[in-house]
Amino acid sequence: MAARVAVVGAGRHGKKHLAAFSQCQEEGVVELVGVADTDESCLEEARTLYNINTYNDCRAMLDAESPDAVGIATPDHLHKEITVAALDAGAHVLVEKPMDTSAAGCREMVAAAERNGRLLMVDFHKRYDPYHSELATLVKSGEIGAPLYGYSHMEDRIEVPRDWIPGWASNSSPVWFLGVHMYDLMRWILGSNAVTVYARGHKKKLVSLGVDTFDSVQAQVSFANGATVTFDTSWVLPDGFEAIVNQGIRVVGTEGVAEIDSEDRGTRLCLSSRGRTETLNAAGLRSEHDPEGKERWSGYVIDSILHFARIVNRIVGGAQVDSFAGTYPDGHDGLEATKIAEAAEQSVSSGEVVAIEPD
Repeated sequence: MAARVAVVGAGRHGKKHLAAFSQCQEEGVVELVGVADTDESCLEEARTLYNINTYNDCRAMLDAESPDAVGIATPDHLHKEITVAALDAGAHVLVEKPMDTSAAGCREMVAAAERNGRLLMVDFHKRYDPYHSELATLVKSGEIGAPLYGYSHMEDRIEVPRDWIPGWASNSSPVWFLGVHMYDLMRWILGSNAVTVYARGHKKKLVSLGVDTFDSVQAQVSFANGATVTFDTSWVLPDGFEAIVNQGIRVVGTEGVAEIDSEDRGTRLCLSSRGRTETLNAAGLRSEHDPEGKERWSGYVIDSILHFARIVNRIVGGAQVDSFAGTYPDGHDGLEATKIAEAAEQSVSSGEVVAIEPD
């Protein structure tokens, strides 16, 4: 029996949830039953593409459809309320990062999953990048030796806060929109939780455009295994920059060093129609057409959603939620990443090193 799946949020990333679940539906893994959003244009597009029921209220959808699972791709600060509602309605949940914008909120979400016996997965899709997973394997195997220090950067073109999410960019920052990705990724690669954070931030460009949030935040994070990682995050790169996302990581250990340019995969093009040189990251997201002419999406951005769908399918088929422990980014992973982000914001505000208390 296919798992009944619904989506809350049909915007830029919610469209990826819908596409991934639709592909799973063709394979008999899930049945895509509904989508909720407050934007009627997004709902109309979903109705046209997927012929599914649409709702302007997520609770109405939960009541009407009784889905086995829900993908949540709303603005960051709305994740907790919707996630808890879905879990309490008996659905398994895939929630976009950050899981919540407070550690307290994350704990509420974990508690809701536990009291309902439901799976709570956070969409940390950077873990599904084959380059990143290979590095995690190298560190775990000990080939790189004891990790000493590392570096991570993730930067967006200014179009992201200015044009993509102008309605809620002021409720976010580079810490939440970008940093959480890399905080989780490095924590996963190192196999260790963060213990202290020291951060600095800048407010100049976006404030001048009427968006009250940070242009950039730089954080130095110490981990329990002794490694120290510097994270640079910003979302004010110029419009002419060659990629929407510029990203990379570096880990140095006692027996080696690993560097990954997660943005430039070695393919560059310049087309008159696009007006700039571009680098392509087909490992992240790419569109192809199968022999029947149907569009198929692939890449690690989609792979994480497909992973959730397949786990839920097996649970609906009789598997126990606990049997999948450790195979996906769960609520505790989401909590630990949020604790780093929360500490970074506290450090920017206070100018002090912030200690992270273990849960």
